Amino acid sequence: MSRPELLRLAQDGDLGAREQLLKEWLPVVLRWCSTLGGPRVDAEEAAHDVMMVMLRRIDRVYDSDRLPAWLFGITRRTVARHRRRAWVRYWVPGVLGDKPDPAAGPARIYEVSETSRGVQVCLDALPELDREILVLRLYEQRPDSEVAELLGVPIGTVKSRLHRARDRFIRQARAQGLVPALETL
Repeated sequence: MSRPELLRLAQDGDLGAREQLLKEWLPVVLRWCSTLGGPRVDAEEAAHDVMMVMLRRIDRVYDSDRLPAWLFGITRRTVARHRRRAWVRYWVPGVLGDKPDPAAGPARIYEVSETSRGVQVCLDALPELDREILVLRLYEQRPDSEVAELLGVPIGTVKSRLHRARDRFIRQARAQGLVPALETL
């Protein structure tokens, strides 16, 4: 079956065509997620998210030749979201709804609690705009455009401030003696 025909059938809701698209593209997307995401991103989880978006929005592809670029764009945005979440988890596990470790004893619970307090101290020490950008972008996962609108600043300011805020946070955390959560596991 040709790519245009497969795409048209998938857009019409044909389950076989959708399954064929998944079989064809999942290995490619998984490779993209693994390469773009790096070691802190769960490539399988990110690829799953990409495939779900593909299935929900397949009707937006009007030219089968554009499918690879369209799918890569979805992958880039999805991996970026996963990388932001990974950055937050790097410092404090559990803040994004991770399932608690049922085997964690009181010592581990205390350690995570102390790290959380230390992270809050570091956030409090940042300039207000830096703190707001870190919280809105990394913790709440809001897109640059929404953060810019909420703060009344240009998107470019959000991007440059986010980079600067991360650097300031890391310096502050290291000065406090914090070790990223993933290094303690």
